[in-house]
Amino acid sequence: MTQPPTVRVARREGFNAAHQLCNPALSPEENRRLFGPRTGYVVDLKRLSDIMSERIIRQVDHCNLNTDVPWLVGHIPTAENLAVAFWERLRPELPTGSLRVRVWETEKNWAEYSTER
Repeated sequence: MTQPPTVRVARREGFNAAHQLCNPALSPEENRRLFGPRTGYVVDLKRLSDIMSERIIRQVDHCNLNTDVPWLVGHIPTAENLAVAFWERLRPELPTGSLRVRVWETEKNWAEYSTER
């Protein structure tokens, strides 16, 4: 009798949960000061979400990128050009250091822009 082929099945799931980065032995103020290079905390993700929403999402969502977004007028809205334009909108609002913007066109295609070499 032949052995059946080995088949692997996988599924990707997501979840949402709350957590805090804090040391219970420290005061709330001391815990706030802790965030930064010492803990590996680069940017507050809620703040990043707010910046992205304000500087990009609210301005492009359900719009014609060729005519409705003043800072895109005159640019061909390819994923590549959008990645650069979005990067330019985010850069002044974020801490110095690495910033990479990826724009997904489809599940398989994306363009990415950063100043890293």
